[in-house]
Amino acid sequence: MILVENRGVSIAFEDHGSEATPRLPIVLGHSFLCSGEMWREQLPALEGERRIINIDFRGHGGSSHLSEPFTLYDAVSDVIAVLDELGIERAVWCGLSIGGMVALRATLEHPERVAGLILMDTDAGPETLVHMLEYRAMGAVARRFGLGPLLPSVARLMFSATTRREQPALVAEWKARFASVDVPSALLGLDALIKRDSLLERLAEIDVPALVAVGEEDRSLPVPFSRRLHERLPDSRLAIIPGAGHLSALEQPERVNEVITDFLASRFD
Repeated sequence: MILVENRGVSIAFEDHGSEATPRLPIVLGHSFLCSGEMWREQLPALEGERRIINIDFRGHGGSSHLSEPFTLYDAVSDVIAVLDELGIERAVWCGLSIGGMVALRATLEHPERVAGLILMDTDAGPETLVHMLEYRAMGAVARRFGLGPLLPSVARLMFSATTRREQPALVAEWKARFASVDVPSALLGLDALIKRDSLLERLAEIDVPALVAVGEEDRSLPVPFSRRLHERLPDSRLAIIPGAGHLSALEQPERVNEVITDFLASRFD
């Protein structure tokens, strides 16, 4: 794990693959409450062909715990700082959930740094009122009692019914990982998500190829959010992943790897 300092925060990342490959590098951005470990099933499928930069967002994984509020644009700055450290000018940005939200904002704020987008289980709109109320209630519980009491609810939001039924060991593993997340950092991350701005009216400005993928059973950001994103992006394709929920890359890795590698081969080889 390598660390880069940006605006007083240490950002952890892994650098996989060769600098010499002629293909564009890929930046991986994980979901809220996760870390770069979320991409463990994608790395073997990708790193033989491309350089892969796997980042832990601030407050997650090996990056600094947080005590001050931040926005998704601060997370964009963190990723740019990592790319600057590595001398990478342009890359394909792949993000799931908050990772996709960061990638979209990077494309609009730093278009010269983004060659393409892989947007998984994410959204370009503001937080819905229903989710805002639900997440604030969950935040209040976490602030008082920690994440433990919320783990069953979090698992239902993150994993499909299919995954919970057919892959109980995977769900149990990630429930334990969620339980170990620093609570103050998680609350600040939740606040950044709740307060995010809408990009819906700006999506037409994005002129890079995009893959929009979503778990068919995603409860956190259901299929209509991804369909809306796909319809508003000028150059995108949509893939719906059967049997997957919000953490589709973990739940159905073979199918996810297939749609990602097909997209990359068709647009960037």
